Amino acid sequence: MAALTIAAGTGNWFSALALGVTLLKCLLIPTYHSTDFEVHRNWLAITHSLPISQWYYEATSEWTLDYPPFFAWFEYILSHVAKYFDQEMLNVHNLNYSSSRTLLFQRFSVIFTDTLFVYAVHECCKCIGGKKVGKELTEKPKFILSVLLLWNFGLLIVDHIHFQYNGFLFGLMLLSIARLFQKRHMEGAFLFAVLLHFKHIYLYVAPAYGVYLLRSYCFTANRPDGSIRWNSFSFVRFISLGLVVFLISALSLGPFLALNQLPQVFSRLFPFKRGLCHAYWAPNFWALYNALDKVLSVIGLKLKFLDPNKIPKASMKVQFQHTVLPSVTPWQRLYAQLIAILPSIFCLWFKPQGPRGFLRCLILCALSSFMFGWHVHEKAILLAILPMSLLSVGKAGDASVFLILTTTGHYSLFPLLFTAPELPIKILLMLLFTIYSISSLKTLFRKEKPLFNWMETFYLLGLGPLEVCCEFVFPLTSWKLKYPFIPLLLTSVYCALGITYAWFKLYVSVLIDPPIGKTKKQ
Repeated sequence: MAALTIAAGTGNWFSALALGVTLLKCLLIPTYHSTDFEVHRNWLAITHSLPISQWYYEATSEWTLDYPPFFAWFEYILSHVAKYFDQEMLNVHNLNYSSSRTLLFQRFSVIFTDTLFVYAVHECCKCIGGKKVGKELTEKPKFILSVLLLWNFGLLIVDHIHFQYNGFLFGLMLLSIARLFQKRHMEGAFLFAVLLHFKHIYLYVAPAYGVYLLRSYCFTANRPDGSIRWNSFSFVRFISLGLVVFLISALSLGPFLALNQLPQVFSRLFPFKRGLCHAYWAPNFWALYNALDKVLSVIGLKLKFLDPNKIPKASMKVQFQHTVLPSVTPWQRLYAQLIAILPSIFCLWFKPQGPRGFLRCLILCALSSFMFGWHVHEKAILLAILPMSLLSVGKAGDASVFLILTTTGHYSLFPLLFTAPELPIKILLMLLFTIYSISSLKTLFRKEKPLFNWMETFYLLGLGPLEVCCEFVFPLTSWKLKYPFIPLLLTSVYCALGITYAWFKLYVSVLIDPPIGKTKKQ
């Protein structure tokens, strides 16, 4: 606090926050890292030692290149720095290679590229209105938002313990959002188009971008009631947007089109041969669907409605076989995802609420895709949590949704760190972030109604006993050997209930909010 007081006096509080979290990231360098560490080392080796024509065919390692071309070029650039640390990490045949210099290079490369994320957070803070400005620095919305983003627990453990490069990617997304808030639409569209060619999971939120840019940039005027003036369509703006998307796509995919390798690239990017759920069920609708199938199968066996010989062995494997409920195909999953997204897109078009309405639609697209997507990873919840931080400092209702979503979504990431030394780290970091989030937002909206009702409070407090049960009690039981998946199952299902509730609560608020025109009249 003393450091923040000094920083506040000199106006450098943001730099102090950024420096503080960077030092924390450095302290996390020796911690456990997942197989994603080897994934990215292998991609460094592939892009450095092989010609571009072999990048998406190389399969010496099981961790084949399955990100879009811009990320492959990103790895290529990193590899030319990596060679000065340890040349051996760039050998494709050195599987699971992890020297101390390799560890330092990869860890510091994540920390360094987070610079873009820090800049994006700074730009997002400029977009926050100053209606609720407390006397103290720590009560200012911009300060709270900076902490919620820079010190986000989920991003810290996923990137700087588990190991990935999400920081600079979310930096691109937040920067594109900031540009749209600043009415710099072409820059926002350019940044998002670039982002899509770095990591294709951001296709989840592409409908929000497409509809908002068409509605708010290509159409230049609205009627007094907020409805669209059809004769205000700007063909020049539409062509400009299309040209940006086309040029970025051509730059990314052009070399592979010339090599006649686009089908191979897309087969790597969209592996629909994988199962409906990841090995650890992401806490979404399909986790609840799978759990219900398990319950119904147990009941069916008890009542002798099912043949025990035809029941798959209990597990949480990727290719999950449904026993009672119908199995889900990729197309059925896609239909469910589109149906879940459509109401938010409808509101964005017919009930315009400016950049804030776009942001809420983006979050709903991310959450709906997380809820109904195919082979969703639990880490994808960050795609909704981080942009939701921007809304949390604006309205009490959004703050409530943010706290439920963030607390539940962050806890669902706990199984990523399953080693004993990281147990106290993840518990302490999450407690600190959660306590700060709740206390700061409660202070910000202290003149309004409580952020949680009794049911929400009871649910969030239930995460404590769940953690005790999964981490400390279950390992001592005889079930540990026979049913090792039970802690994962309980975590997934319990968190799925909270995330589903947050998704539903946010959707209701979006559907009942009036458009800007009607709000002003009232």
